[in-house]
This record gives sequence, structure tokens and C-alpha cells, in this order.
Amino acid sequence: MRCPFCSSTDTRVVDSRLAGEGDEVRRRRECLECKERFTSYESAELNYPRIMKSDGRREGFIEDKLRSGILRALEKRPVEMEKVEIAISHIKHKLRALGEREVKSRKVGDWVMHELRTMDQVAYVRFASVYRSFKDVKAFLEEIERLQNELPPELREGQLDLLAEDEVR
Repeated sequence: MRCPFCSSTDTRVVDSRLAGEGDEVRRRRECLECKERFTSYESAELNYPRIMKSDGRREGFIEDKLRSGILRALEKRPVEMEKVEIAISHIKHKLRALGEREVKSRKVGDWVMHELRTMDQVAYVRFASVYRSFKDVKAFLEEIERLQNELPPELREGQLDLLAEDEVR
């Protein structure tokens, strides 16, 4: 590895550790020429399938686009960033595990909805309203009723009430 200070290629690894969720290696290095220390990160290069949009376009998987959509749905909601990162990891794992060269954006959207559903009901309904193109209030109410009827009790415990009775209107 080339030293970022003097450009020498004569460096040695002083320390190695797992970083992130264990999918990255953090290496502390020392340049044998100028004696400066620096950190490098090593991760496996993974090829994700291309995403097939509903209009027929195809584009590469963009993690930041996925994160942005999830964060937009979770805006002003009390959900920890750690849960968001775990959800993104789950979706990325599913993409790799499929072993396909192309995946329909609808499938990725379904995975996002599943992850949001377990994190926060309000975010789930927000995302669903855009993703499923709700036409009117009735569509919102139907989705809320379906959500309340289908959500398992263990997932309900960590959720804030979607339609709180005692809220000031």
C-alpha cells in the first residue's frame, strides 16, 4: 500500500481488526520511509444485481438511494440509525443471496416495506402510500386496518400507536 504522506510503497501492517459489522478489515499501517501511521480499510467487492425499474430502465444498485428512501419514510420518527443500517444490511443480503443478474425494483420495494413494517408503523404507511400510489384517504385507512390486524403481538409492543385515541386534535 502506498503511503499517503510520502508515496513510498514500503509500508507494514501494525494492527488489524474487524470493522463495521464484520464485513470490513481495519488495518493500522506504518510507512517504513517517513514513519507516519495511517489507517486503511479492506472489504470484499460484491457485485449486486442491476435493478429493473417499472418503466423498463435498468440501473445499478445504489445503497445511498435505498438509505434515502428509508430515511425519508422515517423522518421525524423515533427510530435508531442502528436499526436502519440493519434493515439495509438485510436488503443487501437478500439481493446477493438471490444470485440473479437483475431484480425488479418492485421486489426491492417489498423488502423495504417488510423492514419498515417491523420498525415503525407510521414510516411503513408513509412508504406504502408512495410505493403503492394511494389514490385517496380510503386507501390509507384500508392499509392501516390491514396493518393493525396483521401485525404480530411481539412487533406491536415496540411500536408507537398509529391512531392514538387520547391525542389532541
